[in-house]
Amino acid sequence: MKIITYNVNGIRSAISKNWLSWLQATDADVVCLQEIKASPDVLTDLLLIEQLGYQHYWYPAEKKGYSGTAIFTKETPKHIEYGCGIEDFDREGRCIRVDFEEVSVMSVYFPSGSSGDERQSFKFRFLDEFGAYLNQLKWAYPKLVVSGDYNICHKPIDIHNPKSNANSSGFLPAEREWMDEFCDSGFIDSFRYLNKEPHNYTWWSFRANSRAKNLGWRIDYNMVTSELQSAIKRAAILPEAKHSDHCPVLLELAL
Repeated sequence: MKIITYNVNGIRSAISKNWLSWLQATDADVVCLQEIKASPDVLTDLLLIEQLGYQHYWYPAEKKGYSGTAIFTKETPKHIEYGCGIEDFDREGRCIRVDFEEVSVMSVYFPSGSSGDERQSFKFRFLDEFGAYLNQLKWAYPKLVVSGDYNICHKPIDIHNPKSNANSSGFLPAEREWMDEFCDSGFIDSFRYLNKEPHNYTWWSFRANSRAKNLGWRIDYNMVTSELQSAIKRAAILPEAKHSDHCPVLLELAL
């Protein structure tokens, strides 16, 4: 099974940059999207998506043009779960999950705290409450993939300048400690499981020509439960895809 996670920073914007041709060429089985910033009723390309063989499930935010998640899949899921049952997070369309016979796949958009103290507090609450939700979920669905934009760089290797960003949202000690605890609770960073090299990033600021200089952050992950460890076949970051300020991240599971 080939799974891709991609924060598209607006699905309509991505489609205007030839994203559907990229989607066709990539031929993933499951595509987890974040920050879709649209509901399906305003999209004119649904038929094209279906012609590529995808069923599509959307969980937009209540606020128009903001946040939201979606999953495209070539296999019919036996169940689709919209949200996590926590109203403040579900109002922003933060997560959607599809369950198959062999595996469950979730698309999650963790909040950013970069706009100020209020949203940073919201982010910390999300980490606490959604983290507890995931810890319960993995017992019910032991073969679970949690794909998405976590808005956290876990280790110094995951950010281009760890010293100058030591007090930046996304690399705060408490956020990184949450990632430590998340991994200790039974989740595996599939990319780092197979790739130990530095300078692998998934997001770049629009400022200062950051992407051309590869001055980035690795904040997008395909995390898998330890029950899937032996199934991790391939993991890769795909920086050549340029439809967003993020790039997609690939996971192949041998199921």
